[in-house]
Amino acid sequence: MFYREIMETIKVDQNIDLRGVSCPLNYVKTKLKLEEMEVEQVLEVLLDDGESIVNVPRSVKEDGHKILEIEQVEDYFKVLVKKENVTAGGLE
Repeated sequence: MFYREIMETIKVDQNIDLRGVSCPLNYVKTKLKLEEMEVEQVLEVLLDDGESIVNVPRSVKEDGHKILEIEQVEDYFKVLVKKENVTAGGLE
């Protein structure tokens, strides 16, 4: 219960509803939204069960961002992603 109370204090800066959007487009849209945001801001992403909830958080984490929470809400998932200071490797 204590963990849940801590997570509820997280301030969400942006959100994106990707329910009904299939892979890999849901990851691409998440990545584009994160690029618009400032470092340390939190993005709330709504995703369907299945491939989406497995692939999107994994890919975002591989990009260097931090997954703060994954919560199932009815038949979909809410993922909180903290934007980290990452560089676009090899594009300099």
